[in-house]
Amino acid sequence: MGNLAKIRELSVRYNISARTLRYYEDMGLIESTRSDDYAYRLYDEAAIKRLEQILILRRLNISIKDIKLIFSAAGSEVVLDVLEKKADHIDEEVSLLHELKKIVLEFIEQIKRLDFEKETDVKLLYEKAKDIETQITDSDYNGNSAMADRFFEVTEKLNDKVPDIIIVRIPKFRAVTSGALSYDEIFGKFQLWQEAHNDFFQPIIFDAPDFLCENNGNPEWLWRIKDEITQADTAPYEIIEHPGGLYAAAVSIDGDDESGSKVLQKIEKWIEKTNFVIDGSRTTSVHMIYADDEIRKGLGYHQLNFYAPIKLKNGL
Repeated sequence: MGNLAKIRELSVRYNISARTLRYYEDMGLIESTRSDDYAYRLYDEAAIKRLEQILILRRLNISIKDIKLIFSAAGSEVVLDVLEKKADHIDEEVSLLHELKKIVLEFIEQIKRLDFEKETDVKLLYEKAKDIETQITDSDYNGNSAMADRFFEVTEKLNDKVPDIIIVRIPKFRAVTSGALSYDEIFGKFQLWQEAHNDFFQPIIFDAPDFLCENNGNPEWLWRIKDEITQADTAPYEIIEHPGGLYAAAVSIDGDDESGSKVLQKIEKWIEKTNFVIDGSRTTSVHMIYADDEIRKGLGYHQLNFYAPIKLKNGL
């Protein structure tokens, strides 16, 4: 195979997942090679160099859409333009954070001036903590409403890229499982088998029939099958009954490891504020919307959805 590198080698060398490598390839950022007698993806020196460029740009939090623009353009004008816009965006965030700090400090001073011996002031503090947006419109509020208005503007701008969390209930379903896979296998034999049996599958949720989850530290594919499919049809791969259940779901815009980990952190922080906990009997799963080329070109990215299994605290 010469100097060609396997998925596992690149995953270990650059500390990225096989799924991220496949994602970069699906987005047209890198190319792999596969021979007729070898099922696994292999990467040459040009692909590895391109991967290193991608990882540098992602470390700078450059979006996949902008990375595609950079690679499709000749010369360095586009990359300079993208980086200059990123610097301006950072300056804006720094300025907003400084302004937010000033607003918070002023709120602190207002709270310090409250008299806890007076029932009206205690009530004012409670109402402010409970719902400051309602408080600033109350006729009895004597604070700085302009400052509070700016508070909402600043926090909204700082949070405009934070993904929303939704709760979904996935019904029980039958699925064919790849079993625990190695890095080399994740887009190897099982994928080839799946591609040859596409008529077996039906969507789990939205238009995607698959979940990628974890099995004892290794990746595992689950593909929902039609009711009439039997074990004899899916051999050598087994059929399982997936329990379904409640999930906290969020979208990763750029679909790679870095943006995915941010989404998972957001889900975990959201769960801490609710009456839910992670359900350890099930695993976190992801799936990608299989958008057609027109949608992909319009968005500039795939939509990767994360599903964290949840249950009520103390079984309530």
